Amino acid sequence: MALNIGDRLTLGIHDIAFGGEGVGRVEDFVVFVPFVIAGEEVEVEVIEVKKNFARAKLLRVLKPSPERVEPECSYFTRCGGCQYQHINYAEQLRVKHKQVTDLFERVGKISPENVLPVVPCPQPYGYRNRIMIRSQWNKPEQKLNIGFLRGDCGLVEDITECKIAEPALNEQILQVRANPPPKGGIKVVLRVQPEGWDVARDSFFQNNFFLLPQLVETARGCLKDSGVKYLLDLYCGVGFFGIELAGAVQSFAGVEYDAQAIKSARRNAETRNITNGEFIAGMVEKVLPELLKKFPASQTAVIIDPPRKGCWPQALELLRAMKPAQVIYISCHPATMARDLNILCGDGVFELAKVTPLDMFPQTQHVECVADLRGK
Repeated sequence: MALNIGDRLTLGIHDIAFGGEGVGRVEDFVVFVPFVIAGEEVEVEVIEVKKNFARAKLLRVLKPSPERVEPECSYFTRCGGCQYQHINYAEQLRVKHKQVTDLFERVGKISPENVLPVVPCPQPYGYRNRIMIRSQWNKPEQKLNIGFLRGDCGLVEDITECKIAEPALNEQILQVRANPPPKGGIKVVLRVQPEGWDVARDSFFQNNFFLLPQLVETARGCLKDSGVKYLLDLYCGVGFFGIELAGAVQSFAGVEYDAQAIKSARRNAETRNITNGEFIAGMVEKVLPELLKKFPASQTAVIIDPPRKGCWPQALELLRAMKPAQVIYISCHPATMARDLNILCGDGVFELAKVTPLDMFPQTQHVECVADLRGK
């Protein structure tokens, strides 16, 4: 059956793909639809047709899932920040677990048995401590829109609050609106500073303080299980993991290319009286060989929390060549993580013990994962 833009269809939704779109089929042709739930019957309008799939917008839900709930945010479906506010929270966790296991099995050849249930966030709304809002001139209405990029186009949805942001950030949104940027095209980062941590202006820090203790405990549990003596914290940022896990090892070192972040890491260690570690400014690929001469590989764990694009190939090859006893890989992007785990475990160099997903991003498609790999 040939589909055309503008066609109206009745679809049964049988799955939610990684990224948040529902999966329906016309005969064997896949149609992706946002804001639906597996098991629903929906009416949609085709908006894009490609060789192997089409996309459609939701017109109405004909047979709703019992897991469907009323979204808390009035901007939901227009603002591009959230994908799952229409799904009750327990079901969101089940959806994310299935997505992670399916993705890891397909991309990383990882058995679903290795993926633990998703750790829930104690606060599914009002948790996010950092957001970016944008300004854009709305010509038809002759006003400046201030808010988030829409999910369906490059326009900015004008907002006055964000339901997944901490209350302090919503106060900051109102302050920006009261004192708007002079023109469109400006990005404004709003942030709640982590208490007791020195974080340089553009440095990374985890976006969810409420589940952060559990993320640390997950990494600490992996570290203790392996019984190693030393820790290398690669892409360490302001030193968060190295400092938090310092008590579980004899000594550690953190590596980060951002010199300002390294300065913050040293101040953070000093503030906490952490004396069994050091922080080095440099590229992981250049620093790692020397560090693995200093720290015996058979007694060393390497923790990596790379950017969303994953690890540089050179870093992965270095880890494969030098074979530390353990690699703890932390990522908010399961697709690049699965790809990298597949490389690390190639030829039996490392073996995956387990993956723990944590819902650091409720109401959205994103999920954090901690993978525990052991050298063989």
